[in-house]
Amino acid sequence: MSEQLISIPAEHSVNVFGRFDEYAKKIERALKVSIITRGSEVHVSGDEHSVSMAVGVLESLLKLSQSNGVVTEQNADYAIAMAMEERRNAVVELDKDIVCRTIAGKPIKPKTLGQQHYVNEIKDKMIVFGIGPAGTGKTYLAMAMAINAFKNNEVGRIILTRPAIEAGEKLGFLPGDLQSKVDPYLRPLYDALFQIMGPESFNANMEKGLIEVAPLAYMRGRTLDNAYIILDEAQNTTPAQMKMFLTRIGFGSKVIVTGDQTQKDLPKDAVSGLDVALKVLAGVDEIGIVKLDNRDVVRHPLVQKIVKAYETYEEKEELRKKRIANGAVYNKNKKDDRRRRNYDN
Repeated sequence: MSEQLISIPAEHSVNVFGRFDEYAKKIERALKVSIITRGSEVHVSGDEHSVSMAVGVLESLLKLSQSNGVVTEQNADYAIAMAMEERRNAVVELDKDIVCRTIAGKPIKPKTLGQQHYVNEIKDKMIVFGIGPAGTGKTYLAMAMAINAFKNNEVGRIILTRPAIEAGEKLGFLPGDLQSKVDPYLRPLYDALFQIMGPESFNANMEKGLIEVAPLAYMRGRTLDNAYIILDEAQNTTPAQMKMFLTRIGFGSKVIVTGDQTQKDLPKDAVSGLDVALKVLAGVDEIGIVKLDNRDVVRHPLVQKIVKAYETYEEKEELRKKRIANGAVYNKNKKDDRRRRNYDN
């Protein structure tokens, strides 16, 4: 049994421990320690290694509170996860890198090491693929980087596109003209633009043609120079669409392709252009491929649990199918052996 004593100033205790000590309870459950507070003194007891990790988490959350004034549940969960991976100061280091600010002044920054790697690749490479489950910030961070480059005059325009693939409904049966049929598929892109730029700036730049939000089909036959181009929901492209899109790129442009390989809305047995592109372009140095996972989910903590649960289920299903396939081959071989023996006799 080991015990360490650290000091948490009273003005930061709610941030560090959470409302009703919810963060402290998370740390206790995850790291198998006991946390007892006496004023500003905090006693952490348990296994020596576990105590060291728990103290690291508390110190990280304290530094975050001191620099940022706010500690979220996602911060606490990620600090615990990083401590278990021996990355003690990861959360504090991430807090320093601000991509840009929303119209309300809220800073947009990477919240996980995976997101940090994603942002760094976008800065360094001409084309970047951001792959991962829902809630990992693939599209939002790409939009923030695009708007920041646009404001700094690094590019002359922003082009945002998505494949208009129906998820259970047919476009033709929706009311309205073509634009109103397509708008629901592009709505998440509009929402991010409104939040970061503000509706007035967005509408003004849209009218000038400096910001364009359009279905992927509208990209055919164009060459896109001096632009920041984002292809969202790329798992729903066909190989031909993906090739068409990637060959539109002109001089002075930067491209970000985002997608979730586990959420395809393509017809059954159709091949995803994203899957093909990742295989074809894996060896090209100028292209960055960043794969985010459930640890990079920054939505409600329940989303992270849902993603993890689906990943575990899909792994078990894949293993089950392999066992069935191997069993079928084994039984077929046994039948063939019996036939041969009967024939020889």
